Amino acid sequence: MTLKTRLMATSAAILIAATGAANADAHATHPVTGETLASDQTFTYRVGDESPSYDPGLVEDVDGSDVVRDLFEGLMNQDAAGNLIPGVATGYTVSDDKLVYTFTLRDNAKWSNGDPVTAGDFVYAWRRAASPELASPYSWYIELMSIENASTVIAGDMAPSELGVTAIDDTTLQVRLSQPLPYFAQMVTHGTTFPVHQATVEAHGSDWVLPENMVSNGAYVLTEFVPQERLVRERNPMYWNNDATILDKVVKLVVADENVALTRYLAGELDRTDVPAGQFPRLSEQYPDQAVSVPQACSYYYMFNLRDNAPDHIQDPNVRKALSLAIDRDIITGAVLAGGQKPAYTFTHWATAGFETPDIPMASMTQDERNEMAQELLTQAGYGSDNPLSIDLVYNTDESHKSVALAVSQMWKQTLGVETTLANQEWQTFLEARGSGDYEVARGGWCADYNEASTFLDLMQSESGYNDSKYINPEVDALLAEAKTSDNPQPLYDRVEEFIAQDTPIIPIYHYAAVDMFASDLKGWPYENFEQNWYSRDLYKVAE
Repeated sequence: MTLKTRLMATSAAILIAATGAANADAHATHPVTGETLASDQTFTYRVGDESPSYDPGLVEDVDGSDVVRDLFEGLMNQDAAGNLIPGVATGYTVSDDKLVYTFTLRDNAKWSNGDPVTAGDFVYAWRRAASPELASPYSWYIELMSIENASTVIAGDMAPSELGVTAIDDTTLQVRLSQPLPYFAQMVTHGTTFPVHQATVEAHGSDWVLPENMVSNGAYVLTEFVPQERLVRERNPMYWNNDATILDKVVKLVVADENVALTRYLAGELDRTDVPAGQFPRLSEQYPDQAVSVPQACSYYYMFNLRDNAPDHIQDPNVRKALSLAIDRDIITGAVLAGGQKPAYTFTHWATAGFETPDIPMASMTQDERNEMAQELLTQAGYGSDNPLSIDLVYNTDESHKSVALAVSQMWKQTLGVETTLANQEWQTFLEARGSGDYEVARGGWCADYNEASTFLDLMQSESGYNDSKYINPEVDALLAEAKTSDNPQPLYDRVEEFIAQDTPIIPIYHYAAVDMFASDLKGWPYENFEQNWYSRDLYKVAE
């Protein structure tokens, strides 16, 4: 698919909202492009594992967030290029001191049961996300948004009712910040900030997310859910912009093996699937109009367990840096993955808006120079042929993660004589192990919650909910705090990246590209959206 074709498709998807589109049938045409629409508007795609939750207050993974964006709608959405556009809110104003945001909600937004969506629904959802009772893995995000009193509410030292969010009336939401945050508006496109239906949550408890109970306000409703197998969402007739939606049904299938998924895609059973590691060159040549690789706002890394009870060899910064140096990232990206990924020597993705990649000494060295330094550091740490180092490395079940882990373990063995024990875990088990510190070295992958460098670097803050290494550096904390109110945070971000390279709490390995196969009749995918945030209501299928 050419760039011109992609832009045409995604631009057309944006315009649908303005022009409207009839439900697809055998004779319907796209209101902008004039393409004949397929009579069956069902989009079926593959994921590798089940998501822990589809509750906006609990969702924590990329695949789960994709579902939540269909089922629920927040204050603002993103267009195909990642720009902010209205969602439930038609717009917002900001006070002169940049501390108060006032969102105006549309008066025709409804829940799937017909109830109006009000500012009070957002107040309830945000207080719930911050409450100790919910114990959300993403409660820290509310604090990250600099909402007034967020930290004390999350700590349980203040009632959720004191959180700085107020419903002035049904269509006016006021948010008070503890400090100005230039990118605050970008943050309300994240699922944690989406509204939830209070009466439904209170009536059903944790079962409110089941298809028979869920009340949602997005373009789609949940109609079927078989864990570790399939999830189906269908058009929500109560959605305020339902007339502009073309896809009728979206089916998410869990297929653990990406090669099996590719076979099913080629057989016509899937409209989208991931390209298996190393196969993009072949597939892009065979299927040039279906194989796609674009930059994606995610960084792939290995993390070290730095808790006090972690093994001594992991606590040694020389060991950690030696292991980082010995990884040949060019081989990982060029031979193992071969899908357009780029070697990473910083945690922040190179394409992040406004970010200039700092000069990290390791990045300008040859791999031979890195290997030599790695050997010297490991010798200084007391390891060698007479005292070989052993490492346990855990990753979540996926053939691509396995391929990277095998390659890294071979590099460690060849360069440093390190013996690596590899273990894979199911996704939920893996998350729990990382969160509890039941690992030595673990795979990490972080995808941006908004397009600004702090979405990556804030994970290095001591109290971050996803600082699974438990890296603590007061200087880094101070730099990150200063960056939030700085007119020019780049020098501060540079210093944080330098600390990461120096202390090595994590090993950045590569910056993602979204590498997928898309059926030739599927249109509207937001290839230019760096975060790859997609909304099924913007997609459509054409007749072949």
